[in-house]
Amino acid sequence: MDDNIKISIFFFGLPTILLIIGYILFPTPSKETHMILLIPLFSALSILAIGFLRRSHDLLIIGWILFALYWSTQPSILYIGEQGDIVNAIICILGVYILFYLAYHEWLSKIRGEDLSHLKWAAGVAIVAGFIYFTFDATPLAYYLIEIVASQSAWLLSIFTQPVYVEGDYIVYKLAHIHIIFACTAVQSMVLFVGMILPLNVDLKRKIIGLIVTVIPVYLLNLVRNALVLYLVGIKGGSFFFMAHNVIGKGGSLIALVILLFIVGRILPEIFDEIIALMDLPKRRGPIEDLVGKLISRGR
Repeated sequence: MDDNIKISIFFFGLPTILLIIGYILFPTPSKETHMILLIPLFSALSILAIGFLRRSHDLLIIGWILFALYWSTQPSILYIGEQGDIVNAIICILGVYILFYLAYHEWLSKIRGEDLSHLKWAAGVAIVAGFIYFTFDATPLAYYLIEIVASQSAWLLSIFTQPVYVEGDYIVYKLAHIHIIFACTAVQSMVLFVGMILPLNVDLKRKIIGLIVTVIPVYLLNLVRNALVLYLVGIKGGSFFFMAHNVIGKGGSLIALVILLFIVGRILPEIFDEIIALMDLPKRRGPIEDLVGKLISRGR
């Protein structure tokens, strides 16, 4: 068998197998599942961190594959845990392949004796964002944050309409009785910006400004989103939850994140340099790219 085919089977066949196994072994969310999966998760982040500091291609390859292993167990858990949100499940599936593709390019860098800054930055993003987010998620800090966000979201809505009640991590308004979960705190978006900014090789002042113009607006805009979803469901009923939460709420959040990305890009243009460099990875023309090129040529 051609070496290009062997390499392609490994870096694209293995994630497919992992996704199938992950779906079979972890079809539904549970506390026991969550605790078990913390082991490969933090192992992956720790190995990535050591590989990042030592600039070890071998450790980074292992770290990316272990990180992909964790995410291969999450599509169905995300789909069920977020009440049938297919978007996050699809993004998670694609993410598994992307992580393996990063591992593949680390392998390519190893055999070519190269050291690409954008690959190192990508690892830094995963390490910083991953450790912050999953430390919150795995500790009581998550519940404290959920209660704070629930209280503040309800308070914001109460400015415009009454009555709004808060019962721990539940908010009640007219027909709405909504459970605020960790995903409703916007921690994912905030730590993503923190992860993108901190590993950059730029001066501290610009990093601090970048964090201020992203993290604070994300938090405040998330309160607005929560209040809006609560209001819409409250006046239209529970059947409108999918439209309010998954279409209007998430659509608005995506637009806001894109705008904030462009704003921080004016302060830290290096972010766009790294992102563009990662998007140009297929131009390195390794075995996978060569094989895909041949297949495309044959299809014409």
